[in-house]
Amino acid sequence: MKPEILVVDDEPDIRAMVRLILEDEGYAVREAENAETARDELTSKPPALVILDIWMRKSDMDGLELQKWVRRYYPDMPAIMISGHGNIETAVQAMKDGAFDFVEKPFKSDQLLLLCARALANAKREAEHSELKRRSNLSEELIGTSPAIVALKQTIAKVAPSNSRIFITGPSGAGKALLARHIHAQSTRAEGRFIVVNCALLSPERALIDLFGSETGKDGKRVVGLFEQAHNGTLYFDEVCDLPLETQARLLRSLQDQGFRRLGGASDVELDVRLISASSRDVQSAMAQGKFREDLFYRLSVVPIAVPPLSRRREDIAALAKHFLKNRLKNDGQNLGQGGGGRKLEFAPSSLALLESYAWPGNITQLRNMIDWLVIMVNRDSKMIEPDDLPAEISGKIIGNTKGETTDGRNTGEAQNTASLTLKEAREQFETQYLLSQLERFDGNIAKTAQFIGMERSALHRKLKNLDIQLKEGQLEETKDGEETT
Repeated sequence: MKPEILVVDDEPDIRAMVRLILEDEGYAVREAENAETARDELTSKPPALVILDIWMRKSDMDGLELQKWVRRYYPDMPAIMISGHGNIETAVQAMKDGAFDFVEKPFKSDQLLLLCARALANAKREAEHSELKRRSNLSEELIGTSPAIVALKQTIAKVAPSNSRIFITGPSGAGKALLARHIHAQSTRAEGRFIVVNCALLSPERALIDLFGSETGKDGKRVVGLFEQAHNGTLYFDEVCDLPLETQARLLRSLQDQGFRRLGGASDVELDVRLISASSRDVQSAMAQGKFREDLFYRLSVVPIAVPPLSRRREDIAALAKHFLKNRLKNDGQNLGQGGGGRKLEFAPSSLALLESYAWPGNITQLRNMIDWLVIMVNRDSKMIEPDDLPAEISGKIIGNTKGETTDGRNTGEAQNTASLTLKEAREQFETQYLLSQLERFDGNIAKTAQFIGMERSALHRKLKNLDIQLKEGQLEETKDGEETT
């Protein structure tokens, strides 16, 4: 069976003729006599193509207005306009507004079929191109070989093909939205829409209409909510704990009933939508404070996934930094008409070591923003990003900072002027800060730290003891038999 086409025209004879032409070619056809009926047909089951008459009597929208409505809520759906004599300029304007093409009355069957075939083929090419681009970008951006990121990739491969609701937790900037997009892209819904709901921006007054739609909006016309827009796709609730409580209750009821009604509606709307929710807040604390419904949480959290902070996947920092730098330089080159070529810039090994030792409280977002800052601030004649080029909070980790803070958060008082120190005192100050930096870089792993700095593990233990450096809770220490334990 060929794709389904919706024919919208106020003249029954025209609809019947178009239906006959299309069905003889194998297309499935539905009809609508005005804009209101057309919107009902579109929202109940979106077709692959819509054919719209420009002028329609007894309709709350003409063809141009309806075409804009289609573009707004179904941006990937092609539209062909039917134009009568004297409406050519109007039809051309419709194409500028996004219509695929127009056919002038009276038209030949071959002409209409050719336009339909071209419109559907073009929509298919654009969908394939978007999907390839999306998958390409995603495969490049899920970067890393750390145990944490490998585990996430394995989890995605398991849960993506299912229809289970997923609840993602993790700190801000750690990549929760990217993970959700990967799940959508590897699911059976990949050709459907991925719609983001920014829960923090939903006001209690508008949240229900924005999510579930309304039979009568401000202008008296139906409002299509985000749930309906995500039909056959994925709806991603970003910072779901910020949903207004009234909206939480309505969402819970919809999940229980497996359907909902638009505001002011008299009939249920049945949809096929996958829900992925995410929060950077302590969900248990939010539930204890009465800010997030516990029953809703368990409905949404069929598959819980925790995204680790960047500090727990330090092995990936160098690869991420190189990736962001390459992409930024490529984009800059394209903007300058250089086809992605032009400026060459890379990190010095010592700079990458500093990046790996930094705590990254803003996670991946902070790293990406820092790369953008470096590309702007580093001298355009430079080929290498040196430690001195890095922001002070990163480059100052080894040599100390004005507040005298070490990498484990201890405050040693005001940083001393090295000119006033003895050689022994200056050496101890440097060794303390250097070893703290390397321990932070390798998450307290004595074996890896010793191997990197070129010391025996037993010698490193003695040095840490002499400098009064204590390992943090959860970091690795050696046992008597030479093994490491937490």
